[in-house]
Amino acid sequence: MIIQADGDFFLFITQPDHARLAADAIAHWTADGFAHHPRRAVILLATCEHDNGWIEEDAETHVDGDGTPLDFVAVPAAVRQRIWPRAVNRMARRDPYAAALIAHHAIAVYSASRNDEGWLAFFDGLSELRDRFLAASGLNRETLDADYRFVNAADRLSLAFCTRWARPLESYGRQIILKGQMVEITPDPFDGARIPLTVTARRLRRQRYRTSGELREALKDAAVEILRGEAAGTA
Repeated sequence: MIIQADGDFFLFITQPDHARLAADAIAHWTADGFAHHPRRAVILLATCEHDNGWIEEDAETHVDGDGTPLDFVAVPAAVRQRIWPRAVNRMARRDPYAAALIAHHAIAVYSASRNDEGWLAFFDGLSELRDRFLAASGLNRETLDADYRFVNAADRLSLAFCTRWARPLESYGRQIILKGQMVEITPDPFDGARIPLTVTARRLRRQRYRTSGELREALKDAAVEILRGEAAGTA
């Protein structure tokens, strides 16, 4: 779950909704030959489904010992680790190359923990899944590395908008930063176009919840909002 603080309220955005926004945005990417890329469809599929392993966790919800709702960064490591094999294996039933891209994304996202003993099994397992499904696709690692750049950029563009992080994000030589309701990407990947961004959120008053179940019940009745913005490139 992505959780924005908005004054006296929290805005809850599910990980799959964030991922769908990522795919919608990257579909407008014209740089790097993406408009006519031979694997464009499968890259968009991997982007749209890269967080499908969070479906169960977002439905369950998580709170800490003080009753504060936990977002995708703050949930325990065990939660973050278990969602990725779920996502990769779920996608493998549809497309092995998309599954390999998602596994590669998981490895990249948590690369800072590679030398942490508690994460060694995670990296071993995801590397094995990536390599297995890449082999099944008939493609090679060089191709995967090149195609992953689009997934990475899409994820970061959507995260900038959904989380409202103020700090710039980097993606393979591009800077991605939120300014108001505009996500700016430098250099411009959209050939001057302004790309609409929309994502669904649920609004709850900021308070503590005794259990995850109490938070789940509150979310069922929470007001639904559509958050709107734009993405655009700069020189």
